[in-house]
Amino acid sequence: TEETIRTIRKAADAGIIIVPTSGRPLTCLPYQMTQEKGLYRYTITSNGAQVVDLEEKKTLFRMLMKRERVVQFLRECEELNVVRMTHIQHRYVMEGPLMEVAGRIVYGRDVDGIRRVNDIEEVQVYFFSGRTRRKVAEILEGYPEFSSAFGSKYVEIFAKNTSKGTALNALASRLGIAKEEIACIGDSANDLPMFEAAGLKIAMGNAVPELKKKADIVAYSNHIDGAAKAIEQYIL
Repeated sequence: TEETIRTIRKAADAGIIIVPTSGRPLTCLPYQMTQEKGLYRYTITSNGAQVVDLEEKKTLFRMLMKRERVVQFLRECEELNVVRMTHIQHRYVMEGPLMEVAGRIVYGRDVDGIRRVNDIEEVQVYFFSGRTRRKVAEILEGYPEFSSAFGSKYVEIFAKNTSKGTALNALASRLGIAKEEIACIGDSANDLPMFEAAGLKIAMGNAVPELKKKADIVAYSNHIDGAAKAIEQYIL
């Protein structure tokens, strides 16, 4: 919202380093943030697979999945009722034209890079039943070099030891910032590793229960500018 963007801008102007940390690839961060010039310099994307310095236009940290193993995994999923998607070179690569259209509907103006079908940042598999979810989980047991985060309708799959927390630690080390100087705000299960790397852990009011359990503070919901209120009260 405009209120949240204003508050993030206020924090940036106060000298706080803002780092969007997302399960999305770089080209699909929320457009409200990408339109704000000078709001942030560093990004963590694809659940920690990439850390990028936008000012220097270079990758600071990368943990990618081997293409051959990803292809093998995706082939094993072919017989299931799933839709497959990958993150490659900071973009979504969708399976088929209908998914490309669906992706543009879901992400709207956030989408800058969607392509159809090097090494891969992340894979997402969407399923439509509990049975299929279990089948995908069984297949994943054969890929110990992958990590995963399951949602209710999809699973995000990335290289082993890749996480938002690993990426955040790498960036903090590079910038000389101590854990006690880091606050993070999250709402999803894939934010749990980021909590481990932060001195102050803030869960949104609409966060998943396991994240709230690990939080120092539970903010108001995202629907009523909870992030902005938390930044004002606990960070600024």
